[in-house]
Amino acid sequence: MTSELLTPRSARVKAARRLTRRAARMSAQLFLAEGPQAVTAALEVPDCVVEVFATYAASTRHGELASRTRDLGAAWHRIEDGALASLTDTVSPQGLVAVCRFVDVTLEQVVGASPRLVAICADVRDPGNAGAVIRCADAAGADAVILSGHSVDPYNGKVVRASAGSIFHLPLVREASVGEAVSAFQASGCQVLAADGDGPVSLDDALDAGDLVRPTAWLFGNEAWGLPDETRALADQVIAVPIHGRAESLNLATASAVCLYASARAQRTAAPDA
Repeated sequence: MTSELLTPRSARVKAARRLTRRAARMSAQLFLAEGPQAVTAALEVPDCVVEVFATYAASTRHGELASRTRDLGAAWHRIEDGALASLTDTVSPQGLVAVCRFVDVTLEQVVGASPRLVAICADVRDPGNAGAVIRCADAAGADAVILSGHSVDPYNGKVVRASAGSIFHLPLVREASVGEAVSAFQASGCQVLAADGDGPVSLDDALDAGDLVRPTAWLFGNEAWGLPDETRALADQVIAVPIHGRAESLNLATASAVCLYASARAQRTAAPDA
């Protein structure tokens, strides 16, 4: 732990503050993760955490994290409350911010690992939704999340926060082309199912027919306009989550959770020892 109390003018704080901008993140290949849950998850990834900034209260409350950070060879800095607040965009900062190395992997690495359940986000631009999909995929036991097309930067602070630590738990791919991502999974033996409210096949019917047992990559579209026709056409099937009540539709995070859990249940039922 550094003995110096860092201020907003400290060089280390200024360097970390630059990481709130995408261009700086891409140049340095570093990003910020806020809060004890995110820091704990980041410390589980080998050589991920570079340094941690902590207020006096957070250092006192999370002494075990400080010890683990130092044991792993990363620095633990004491920082003024105002200086730490400059590293976050939250109303009530949690007192801890870690500087982390990028954790994404290549599409080839994911495909080569023979995944059984994957989420492909096509042009998902809202950071809260992207983070929620990552969190849902992690909870459902998915093997990876692909952010493709013009999707939001996964290292955006709001994405990292909305993932609740899950960004560190499963492989994440940044893939420029939706078509290349879809083709890669199809070539590997995964079926690609597009989630769309106007799909001709109901999720219930697909589940009853046993269609969800196969290795599957779910394709989720933009929050505002969903999946364009040319993207839907890439999928093997277009599946609609049935609406049994009077709601007009489901938001992206909810729809992704329903679809991913349906596949996870089907796959685990078919292979109970998996």
